[in-house]
Amino acid sequence: MSNATVYLVVNITVDDAAEYKKYEKGFLGILKKYDGSLIALDDNAENFEGFSPRSGRMVIVGFPSEDIAKKWYSDSEYQKLSEHRRAGAHMEFLTMVRGVPPRQ
Repeated sequence: MSNATVYLVVNITVDDAAEYKKYEKGFLGILKKYDGSLIALDDNAENFEGFSPRSGRMVIVGFPSEDIAKKWYSDSEYQKLSEHRRAGAHMEFLTMVRGVPPRQ
């Protein structure tokens, strides 16, 4: 396990805006509880290359470490809140990507 920053990369399509809004209302508070930060949120991401361009919303969230990111995801308050996301949106992926460790 590394002390390097980790990022969660998410691709999601909102199907029920009212239900998803319930998720959005509580998201930042729980994110900040774990020292997380919202890096990017884009409903119109531009694909430069590749065979599977993404549609829908792209989100990037950062955490200080892998351990903290996993604690955030496992948090019972977050899991309860994420029921609204699951009910209001279709998620293609939520993937953790490890940042480059600081160089000496």
